[in-house]
Amino acid sequence: MGHTLIVEDDEDSARMIAALVAREGHTVMCAHSIAAARRLVAMQRPDLLLLDLHLPDGSGFDLLNDPEIVSDTMLVLMTGQASLETSIKALRLGAADYLVKPINPQHLKGLLSRLIAPSQLRAELDEVQELWRETGRFGHLIGRSQPMQRVYRQISRVAGTAVTVFIHGESGTGKELVARAVHDLSRRREQPFLAVNCGALSPHLVESEIFGHERGSFTGAERQHQGFFERAHGGTLFLDEVTEMPLELQVKLLRVLESGTFMRVGSTQVQQTDVRIIAATNRDAGEAVARGTMREDLLYRLNVFPIALPPLRERGDDVALIATGFLQDLARQEGGSKHFTPGALGRLAVHRWPGNVRELRNVVQRAWVMASGNEIDEEWLPAADSAGAGPEPDATRGRAFAPPALNGQRDSHAAPPEAGEDQIVIEVGTQLADVERRVILATYERCGRHKERTAALLGISMKTLYNRLKEYQQ
Repeated sequence: MGHTLIVEDDEDSARMIAALVAREGHTVMCAHSIAAARRLVAMQRPDLLLLDLHLPDGSGFDLLNDPEIVSDTMLVLMTGQASLETSIKALRLGAADYLVKPINPQHLKGLLSRLIAPSQLRAELDEVQELWRETGRFGHLIGRSQPMQRVYRQISRVAGTAVTVFIHGESGTGKELVARAVHDLSRRREQPFLAVNCGALSPHLVESEIFGHERGSFTGAERQHQGFFERAHGGTLFLDEVTEMPLELQVKLLRVLESGTFMRVGSTQVQQTDVRIIAATNRDAGEAVARGTMREDLLYRLNVFPIALPPLRERGDDVALIATGFLQDLARQEGGSKHFTPGALGRLAVHRWPGNVRELRNVVQRAWVMASGNEIDEEWLPAADSAGAGPEPDATRGRAFAPPALNGQRDSHAAPPEAGEDQIVIEVGTQLADVERRVILATYERCGRHKERTAALLGISMKTLYNRLKEYQQ
């Protein structure tokens, strides 16, 4: 067990926290000022430093100016409110976590169970980086391009902290793999990692799935059900497509992020949760706020540490590296060995990959199945005339609407707009549901009824597209 130093000017609060720490088998000492803390650190370096930032002889920041004090100490801030500013401050200081006063015993117990020295985390990170230099693999991610190296640096920086991460990227770029990498390099690695696709949950059951429900709380609730927050307790909860979450549920998610508490559907008992939130979206979150489909305060609370994932078309030689990695994975699963011809690698390099890494994986799997020998040539790869053909997703999306004139009036000297091959005309006042339907169906037809490409162009998940097409009876 480790040694803990509590720096807290409230003596009663310090004694209570010390008793909780000692109950878990740790040795513990208390300091009520910066000067006292310096003396105790000189006597014995703590493994865990629980630090209140408001002290009688200065700020707790003063204690952190000396790198020798916290060089190999797990730092945890104690604060009266889990605000966005607290999260940013914790990140800047390299804090592993922060506790909200009054201290919740369960949260403190979970924190003590995750006590890992920063030097151990750094050593493990060095191993991951060495493996990347040798193989091009960073956890489950593959790539050597400059954009991906930036992503790896961000993962390495944020993994050891407790701040919320918000991952942005097109569909199929590997957002869940980034979330998994953050979890695997964190102190929560031994606890659950739970991935939730908010866009795939039934609108009628989404609250029950996330927060759980009590028996008899609604028709069909025959037993108590634990939601995602309970099942991920102590670990990491990955909320994919968070912009698809209903607005009324976003309010409750915000409450959990701010207080660490929630209630099951049909219950009046407050539940405590200790999870790290990693969210992701393939949409522009700012636009979602402007459209009114995402709460601005929730965006600010989630977007503490943003990570932008590049599309595959911007990753250069990573295409060949990833495709070869997929072949190696298939060889281990299926037995045998196959390789790409130079012509095949050239074909892969010039394709635009609107479905990103997910599309590349599907192409490699199909080519593996269809190739009769050990060589995979161009025959079962995307056709040459499709390589680079068609507009990029952002460009297509930008031409989807004919912009209305100010005040809803057209210029009287301008010719009336006509729908072209890549355009549809939306009249001012058209209901949003009808706008969405027309855009989805027009894009679907424009892509030759190719679902994966349609989803990539629209910036939505395959699950969302399937649901919409089913609704439209397509």
